[in-house]
Amino acid sequence: MRYIFYSTAVIQILVFIITVYYIFISLFGLYKKKTAKYIEPNKRFAIIVAAHNEEAVIGNIIDSLKELDYPKSMYDIFVIADNCTDKTAKFADIHGATVFERFNDKQRGKGFALEWMFSKIYGMDKKYDTIAIFDADNLVSKSFLKEMNNKLSEGYKVVQGFLDSKNPNDSWITASYSIAFWTSNRMFQLAKSNMGLSNQIGGTGFCVDIDVLKKIGWGATCLTEDLEFTCKLILNGEKVGWAHDAIVYDEKPLTFKQSWNQRKRWMQGFADVSSRFFFKLVWKGIKDRDVVALDCALYTIQPFVVISFGISTVLTFTQSFFNIPMNVFLIKFFLNSVLGIGDEMWNIIMIAQFIYIPFILLLDRKLDARVLYWYIFYPLYTLTWLPITIKGVIDKDKKEWNHTIHTRQITINEIESNRENGKESLA
Repeated sequence: MRYIFYSTAVIQILVFIITVYYIFISLFGLYKKKTAKYIEPNKRFAIIVAAHNEEAVIGNIIDSLKELDYPKSMYDIFVIADNCTDKTAKFADIHGATVFERFNDKQRGKGFALEWMFSKIYGMDKKYDTIAIFDADNLVSKSFLKEMNNKLSEGYKVVQGFLDSKNPNDSWITASYSIAFWTSNRMFQLAKSNMGLSNQIGGTGFCVDIDVLKKIGWGATCLTEDLEFTCKLILNGEKVGWAHDAIVYDEKPLTFKQSWNQRKRWMQGFADVSSRFFFKLVWKGIKDRDVVALDCALYTIQPFVVISFGISTVLTFTQSFFNIPMNVFLIKFFLNSVLGIGDEMWNIIMIAQFIYIPFILLLDRKLDARVLYWYIFYPLYTLTWLPITIKGVIDKDKKEWNHTIHTRQITINEIESNRENGKESLA
């Protein structure tokens, strides 16, 4: 029982410290800086859409890209039809994209496909300043390149856009995904941008300067190529910028099975990247007194934080079953004696955590009656991260890529029309 008590104490206190750290960061997302003045388009973009058997949705993203509010002579659309067995290449060509078909059974996955495409862009007669990367199921807001041009003109070499949802109300799974992404955009990405920390690449809806890409190389071919490349950037002294108004609408999985497979792949990739980059980032952080590197190192170990939180919860219930003093009182003692937070404030904190996320959603005008209804199911979605994370860590060395099937037919005009109507109703 003594072993359980002290083991639980160590784990709970570590989890508590990390939780407080992220809550502290999230507070910087409560405000949004005024948008910088408009900068005349000066960046030439090569837009890459990575697609594997996406005939159902490939036309919609190309159409949305063709409607971008940016000089048409300053961007081109390229589609990678990667190991496709359907009509993705044909439909992409019909909708006006330049299509490159790739067939490679040994090097499968988005990271390999992007590496292959980058080399082709380097060899083209037409030269570009920046590469913008999207997934085939995305829809892109009309002002995306304009917002990216502004941010890149500030000096950033890599910039991530706002990852929104194009199907938040299709099921409790899509709603939970949407709530998670919306809150992350504000409490994590915008907050870090306001603090001067590096943002994280989100897998789609980001831009990278070609010279930087050539200098450090892509080489990100694991299951979470976005996290891997972010780590490489930070180790090379670069920071990822954040464009809050450069919006990309992403299709969320409809079913729990699809969600399980996708999130398991994310956790496999996280565990893999953590094993290769965590200590490098910590060493850079200590050697160079680089807070950005230390913050990124902490982010890479999220799977282990989730598992620690789960273990802490299980041990707490074990303590209760055996009538062992609960370590939550150690935390309360710390708050009382060190921070001067009494029981009344503790109760306020416990209540506030349930209304914090709806308040964050309200800031970006994402809160309505339907979202509040779906929010009831959000704790269940959160709890499922524990078994998914455990399985992902166990399978971290397995590199198979499970393709998420995308079928949601909707146009960018419908999305943005609904968005504007929602804003008007909230106003």
